[in-house]
Amino acid sequence: MQVLAFSSSRLGKSTYLETVVPEVINSLGNKSYKVAFIPFASVGSYNDYRQMVADAFASTEYQIQVVLPETAFEQIENADIIMVGGGNTFKLLHHLYHYNVLELIKSKVRSGTPYVGWSAGSNITGLSICTTNDMPILEPQSFKAFSFFPFQINPHYINIILEGHNGETRDQRLTEFAVVNRQVPVVCLPEGTALSFNAGKLLYKGDFTGMILSADADGNVTKKEVQPGTDLTY
Repeated sequence: MQVLAFSSSRLGKSTYLETVVPEVINSLGNKSYKVAFIPFASVGSYNDYRQMVADAFASTEYQIQVVLPETAFEQIENADIIMVGGGNTFKLLHHLYHYNVLELIKSKVRSGTPYVGWSAGSNITGLSICTTNDMPILEPQSFKAFSFFPFQINPHYINIILEGHNGETRDQRLTEFAVVNRQVPVVCLPEGTALSFNAGKLLYKGDFTGMILSADADGNVTKKEVQPGTDLTY
């Protein structure tokens, strides 16, 4: 497989996909690839979303084609690259099941078609979407995702404690998941970081420290910092 899972489409005040495009080109090359862009995480215009992505990749030879419900199967089947944008993870997964393309994508990616996702599109590369930050605006058929990786992903990871705010922090929520789902790691991706899987090797990339949170069989939770360039193949 070749999988690029980015935490976000932007870093700070960068332009849309500014930090994503160079990594994609570096990993996949710059050829006249037919890209099936899946916009289902968006609640807005799919064509507008496609245009944003096409503009970001304007300096490349990529042919960005928006995947529409009525032609989704054919478009994905004929794609050289599958690209999945961010938005609402529940809506994204709902539509992948509803339009019967989830298994097709899994099959193509496992057969070598490169996959690029950011935010929600990154979230679904793990075992399930149970560690998304999004609100469940739609109920998918299942929370089970692509399972390209044998762990959970938490994009846009940040663990800020606000003075006077009594709600749970991100780490507290992820700890709840870990205790209930023991021995299922959660890889936490701050904005500006990514996972890159190629030729059987999984790397943590970016400029910021990430974290892996997990609980053992007895429910003891551990947090392990991950430095850029770390090999996570294990």
